[in-house]
Amino acid sequence: MADIREWRGHAVVDEKGHRIGTLESVYVETSTDEPFFATVTVGMMGRRRLAFVPLEGAVAGPGYLQVPFPRNKVRQAPAIGTDDILPATDEPEVFAYYQLPYATGAGGERRLARR
Repeated sequence: MADIREWRGHAVVDEKGHRIGTLESVYVETSTDEPFFATVTVGMMGRRRLAFVPLEGAVAGPGYLQVPFPRNKVRQAPAIGTDDILPATDEPEVFAYYQLPYATGAGGERRLARR
């Protein structure tokens, strides 16, 4: 999955191949610098936002990234504005939405960084 940072602008599809949106950015886990979440551009013109989706289990295909979650789940996921960055205080909500364990670094460091 290290190449995922080069997939910006490609389609993101759900487990059935239905288009969710476009890959906008990748958030890495700060302790490993490994891709952990992606943001997907969703919504209609003028009301676009970046929804978070975990990258575990994602599969890169020719021109798309397939994630193992239904389209509606991703579209309803915690999101930020298209020009925003995830605040550290909102990280636990993103993890909780996908029922992923969350803990800050040993010194209270944030868990995710945008790349």
